Amino acid sequence: MKILAADTSTMSGSLALMEDESLVAEWTVKSAATHNRRLLKGIDFLIAEAGWTLNDIDGFAVAAGPGSFTGLRIGMTTMKVLAWTAGKLYAAVPTLDALAFPLSFSEHPVCTILDARKKEVYCAIYQPDHQGNLKPAMPWTALSPSALADRIDREVIFCGDAWPLYKSQLKRKLGSLAVGAPPLFHTIRASSVGELARRRFAKGQSDDPATSAPIYVRSSEAEIHYPHLAEQSSAEPQII
Repeated sequence: MKILAADTSTMSGSLALMEDESLVAEWTVKSAATHNRRLLKGIDFLIAEAGWTLNDIDGFAVAAGPGSFTGLRIGMTTMKVLAWTAGKLYAAVPTLDALAFPLSFSEHPVCTILDARKKEVYCAIYQPDHQGNLKPAMPWTALSPSALADRIDREVIFCGDAWPLYKSQLKRKLGSLAVGAPPLFHTIRASSVGELARRRFAKGQSDDPATSAPIYVRSSEAEIHYPHLAEQSSAEPQII
């Protein structure tokens, strides 16, 4: 099975091509440019370099959030349209699950933290089962770093782009219980999105591109300031 996977949840963007359990190609970049300026160009480039065409791809996977509201819409809309028009498999993978995945063989719980602005982080805690899987120990949510620290009573490994931002604060509260992963683990990799999607596809599981929606965790600015418009929008059928 050939899979194209994408992540546009944060300022870093990532694309990957998977064939069965092998990584064929991966491209990850952090840039101030919006994802809509580089996503389709990146897909074209990666597929061409691998000698593939879009018709070769059996499944499309995308990180579904939480994360940047705009970034999630760009990534999900693109991948949903590609899957829907080609009649191929599609999977929406929780962003925090993909972020934690490279640490699935850790000896300690893994705490994912992404910058959610407003002095909060999108976070979740996972317990490795020592067989390459992560079991949710705290569901996805948005918290202040201080409130997150109050929920931790054992040594955990932190990963995500919010770790450099709140490292000092978390270490002040948690001391030696707060362990930061190496820098390479703070970026979401599309290969992790693709592998988690592959495991779902292998079990006969997938998502419907027509109804799949981003995982926002908390309300957007529009929903907070213009709730009547948000209600009207959610009542209408949408591609995303």
